[in-house]
Amino acid sequence: MDLFSGAGAQDRAAAAPLPERMRPRRLEDVVGQEHLTGPQGVLRRMAAAGRVRSVVLFGPPGSGKTSLARALAEAADLAHVPLSAVESGVADVRRLVEVARQRWDHEGRGTLVFLDEIHRFNRAQQDVLLPHVEDGTVVLVGATAENPWVSLNAALLSRCLVLELRPLTRDHILAVLRQAMARRSEWLPAAEASPEALGQIADRAGGDGRLALTLLEWACLALPGGVRAGPELNALWGEVPHYHDRAGDRHYDRASALIKSMRGSDPDAALFWFGQLLAGGEDPRFVSRRVMIAAAEDVGLADPRALQIAVAAHQALEAVGLPEARIPLAEAVLYVALAPKSNSVVAALARLDTVLAQHGGAAVPDWLRDVSYRPDRRRDPDRIGYAYPHDAPGHFVPTRHLPPEVDGQTIYAPTEQGEEALGAARLAEWRRARREAGGGPPPPPP
Repeated sequence: MDLFSGAGAQDRAAAAPLPERMRPRRLEDVVGQEHLTGPQGVLRRMAAAGRVRSVVLFGPPGSGKTSLARALAEAADLAHVPLSAVESGVADVRRLVEVARQRWDHEGRGTLVFLDEIHRFNRAQQDVLLPHVEDGTVVLVGATAENPWVSLNAALLSRCLVLELRPLTRDHILAVLRQAMARRSEWLPAAEASPEALGQIADRAGGDGRLALTLLEWACLALPGGVRAGPELNALWGEVPHYHDRAGDRHYDRASALIKSMRGSDPDAALFWFGQLLAGGEDPRFVSRRVMIAAAEDVGLADPRALQIAVAAHQALEAVGLPEARIPLAEAVLYVALAPKSNSVVAALARLDTVLAQHGGAAVPDWLRDVSYRPDRRRDPDRIGYAYPHDAPGHFVPTRHLPPEVDGQTIYAPTEQGEEALGAARLAEWRRARREAGGGPPPPPP
C-alpha cells in the first residue's frame, strides 16, 4: 500500500456513516442477539471451539447480520471477505474460492465469505458455492431479510445452519444510541442529545439499529444546538421511509397483525398496523381486501353490516384513491374491530366440506326437484308433495330439504353474538318443528 492509498483509506474511514463507525467488533458486543452470542449461543460456541460452520443469518434490516459475520470471523481468526449478491457473479465466486485455497496452502487459515443479500443469488450462482461450502474451502455466512426456505435452494440450505435474528427491542436500540453518544468524540464531539430525544429516535427506528444510528447522526448534524424531543425532531425524518417489503415476510407479518388485531377487537392495534402497511407503500387494494375478508370471516352474521362497510370502503378507494381513501378504509378497519365476532360461517363451511366428502353425490329428493322440465309433474304438482311456505302460517312449513342420508346433520351452528343471536332463536324453533314432523315432506295441503 502506498502513501496515497493509505491516506485515502484513513479519509474514507473518517467519513464513514455512524452505523459503520459504531459497528461492534466482538461477538459479545453485538446487541440484541444473545440467543446466538451469549455463553450458550451457537455462534459463541462455534468460535470458542474454533470450528465455525456455514450459516445463513435470517433477520430484519438493522438486526446485526453484517456485524455478526465480522465478529465471528474475528473471534475464529478467519479472513473476512465481504461479497454482495447484488454485484457479484459466478466468476467472482470462483476467484474468491481460488484465493481461499491459496490462503489455506500458504497461511493455514480459513476464509469466511460474507454474502449479503444471498437470496439475490440465482440457482446457478448458489450451485457454484455448494462444493466449496461442503468441503470447507470457505465458511459461508449468508445474510438475508427474506425467508431462506423460500428464496434459497434446498441443496445450499442442507449445507448451512439457518439462524434467525430477532428484531431489536426499544431497550436494545437505546443501548446502541447511548453507546454512540458515549463515543461521540470519535464522530462529532459537539453532539448533544437528551434522553427523551434518544427515546423518540428509538421509537421511530422500529427495531432497526442501523436506522437508529443514521437518524441520530442526521439529527446531531441538523440540530447543532442539541437534539431535543418534540416536533422539530419529528420533522427531520418526515420523509424517511417506513421499512416494508411488498412481497416478503414484513408484508405477510403486518397483514397478519392487522387481521388478528381486528379479530381480537383491538381498534388501536388494528389502526396501527393499517397505518404501517400504508406508510410502507403497501398496495391499498391489498389492505382493503384483507378488511373485507376479516368482515366476512371474523364478524360474519354477528353484524352483516361489517361486510357492507368494508366493500363500500373498497369502492371508495377505487373511486377517489389515496390519500382521501384513508378515511373510509380506516372507518372499515375500526368498524370490523369494534363489531361483535362470529366465525359460524367459516365453521359451517368446514362441516359442509366434511359432509360433501361423504355424501356429495346424494340425489335431490322428489319433493324438491324442478317440475318445469317434467310435464307429468306440472300436471299433478300435489303428487310431488312440495308445500309452498308462503301459503302457510308464519310462512313456514316443516319440509325436510336434505337428502335422507344427510338429514339430521347440523352444518350451520349460529352463535349468540350480535344480530346472529336473533336468527338463532328462529332457527332453533324451525329445527324443532322439522324433527317433530319426521322424515320426508309434510303432507300436501287439503
